[in-house]
Amino acid sequence: MPSKKVQKSPLADKTEQSATDTKNGYCFEYAGGKWLMEGSQDSPGKYRYYGYFVTVVAFVLRFKKLYYPREVVFDEVHFGKFASYYLERTYFFDVHPPFAKLLIAFVGWLVGYNGAFKFDDIGYSYETNNAPYVAYRSLSALLGTLTVPIMFNILKELNFKAVSCALGAFLVAIDNAHVIDSRLILLDATLIVSIALSIYTYIRFYKAQLRAPFSSEWYFWLYATGLSLSFVISTKYVGLFTFAMIGSAVALNLWQLLDIRAGLSLKMVFKHFFQRFNGLILFPFTVYLFWFYIHFAVLTKSGPGDNFMSGGFQETLGDSPLAKESRELQYYDIITLKHKDTGSLLHSHDAYYPLRYEDGRISSQGQQVTGYSHEDINNNWEIIPTKELPSLVGQNVLLDDVIRLRHVATDTYLLAHDVASPLYATNEEVTTVGKELGDGTELKNTLFKFQPTNKKDSGRVVKSKASVFRIFHVDTAVALWTHNDEFLPEWGFKQQEVNGNKKVLEPSNNWVVDNIVNISEERKAYSPKIVKKLSFIAKWFELQRLMFEHNNKLSSDHPFASQPESWPGSLSGVSFWTKEPETRQIYFIGNIVGWWLEVVSLALYIGIILADLLTRQRHVFTFGKLARIKLYGPLLFLFVGWCFHYFPFFLMGRQKFLHHYLPAHLIAALLTAGLWEFLLSDTKSLDISTDESDSESQYNKNPQVNEVTVTLLFLITAIGTSAFFIFFSPLVYGDRSLTPSEVLSRQWFNMKLHFAK
Repeated sequence: MPSKKVQKSPLADKTEQSATDTKNGYCFEYAGGKWLMEGSQDSPGKYRYYGYFVTVVAFVLRFKKLYYPREVVFDEVHFGKFASYYLERTYFFDVHPPFAKLLIAFVGWLVGYNGAFKFDDIGYSYETNNAPYVAYRSLSALLGTLTVPIMFNILKELNFKAVSCALGAFLVAIDNAHVIDSRLILLDATLIVSIALSIYTYIRFYKAQLRAPFSSEWYFWLYATGLSLSFVISTKYVGLFTFAMIGSAVALNLWQLLDIRAGLSLKMVFKHFFQRFNGLILFPFTVYLFWFYIHFAVLTKSGPGDNFMSGGFQETLGDSPLAKESRELQYYDIITLKHKDTGSLLHSHDAYYPLRYEDGRISSQGQQVTGYSHEDINNNWEIIPTKELPSLVGQNVLLDDVIRLRHVATDTYLLAHDVASPLYATNEEVTTVGKELGDGTELKNTLFKFQPTNKKDSGRVVKSKASVFRIFHVDTAVALWTHNDEFLPEWGFKQQEVNGNKKVLEPSNNWVVDNIVNISEERKAYSPKIVKKLSFIAKWFELQRLMFEHNNKLSSDHPFASQPESWPGSLSGVSFWTKEPETRQIYFIGNIVGWWLEVVSLALYIGIILADLLTRQRHVFTFGKLARIKLYGPLLFLFVGWCFHYFPFFLMGRQKFLHHYLPAHLIAALLTAGLWEFLLSDTKSLDISTDESDSESQYNKNPQVNEVTVTLLFLITAIGTSAFFIFFSPLVYGDRSLTPSEVLSRQWFNMKLHFAK
């Protein structure tokens, strides 16, 4: 029986030829670059119109009432404080690299601020303390606004239509979480704009390579990408995820260039490799080191970060105003002790815990020990050695010395014991006991240490204002802790509870000696210390190690911490700020409409890829050539980027919050816009068994986009996300009081809003 002759389509020859067609020695179709080399799909005017629209929306939402609240909100406590330390040039310690913090401080310097206000606690007034908070917030708002047009241009450079570019940018422009984060003195706006800029510059670099490798344009975008990546990693260490995203694309591109069909010699391939290594690794690392150099050059005075560093490092710092007020602590000094987190003073008074608490638990009925925010004689404690010997008068108190604390006003000793505290049944009650019991049967329960936060500081002299320590109970191994999220009832005069925290290493257990009450005039005399030198590399290595160590220790429980599985749907948020009398609040949560659209889009993309791979195994070609280039080119690049910015958080043991998902959300917004244009386009494959006369032209034809449908999708999404934003805007700006019923109507999923009853 004669064999059946199979008709061969002209496209078969075209497909074979496409693997060897080159221009300047590069195979565009094989490298996945042909689709990127196509021109923009809309007129320049149309791109401008949509671009201006989303940028104006972003600007208005971020700068609206930027002056409100007129007080410290959430982590402005930290980053406003750090800016003040830079302006005073006093050394501090933080787990994040310095770039974004230097930017904030630079704004303060531009407006002539001296850094006097230290942003000590949430709720502190900016107006009373004359802090340039609007200027600081304007930096974040400006960077948050710039993120949106950069996103728009990322999609434009990937040759998506103007309405699709607007859709991707709008999902971030009107997103509640992005708006909140870019209205406050935080690092996230700098991080996110740097990530967006890294993606944009890399795409421009890749397209320049397709046109003219090693040209001036090619080098410009290569080093622009490296600079953008350096901004990311110099802001937060999660910037490594952006390096992984760009690095994976670079690795794939080099693999393609290595293929013999790309027409490059091995010498030329190695040149590509080394130029990328210089531009995307060495150059960003050099810029990263530069910001640390500036950091050390600015922070030349002793400050609150001294105790984290070695003695050799501390000797390179001159005296600060804080150091000038700091004095060495001696036995029999009468002192006040301040809690670092809440700013309250360790306090006791002639009042007692009730026999039974509100939940029925029984107390020791001992004298109350509380945290009190005002100056009072009941804040005074005397440092007593374990054996009261006159010879110890004038002897310095060392960190980790075993001591006793005598409450001066009531002549009783501080005591902790295995009795449940008033508000925390798992923590120990802290009380005081008279001399008779304190020197007798209860002696062991009155023994404490000023335990250093850094073990290397054990044995150093305790200094007022400067030394940070835990008040560690020797017998039961707990640390004194106080909190201001819940106060004692009327019997405790609405003061802060002080208890013994079994989680000793938590940073919230830290205290300082605020004042030495009975210090002599002789000890008040100030003599400046001699400043020594240490190399930049030695300083950098020491600080780098400590930053990683302390970052890994951020694993304590937090009421608003959340796990990554809840992030894509924005199921739980974070309370940033509350105003008790006016029942106002700021609650960090994503725009549910936009976030869920992205979840659907991510799931669809995974499904489409799996379906395409399966059907092609059965020789069923659903998509045309250029449609598949779009699917496995720009869209896959964005999907892999989303994976790199999301899944690593499942491996982390540290505290995790919803704001950690914002970089992944930004990339998901880009993917969503691109995917829906793909889905609403004519992506059908040609029938390769037919011999149509126009098959050659159709082969090189971009998939036709149904622009009416894409525009309709944009309008529906814009209406839905806008309605959600408007409904939740009182929780974005905190500028309107809500009734309990209005709060309950906004308490979706796992949201824990205040004033719901």
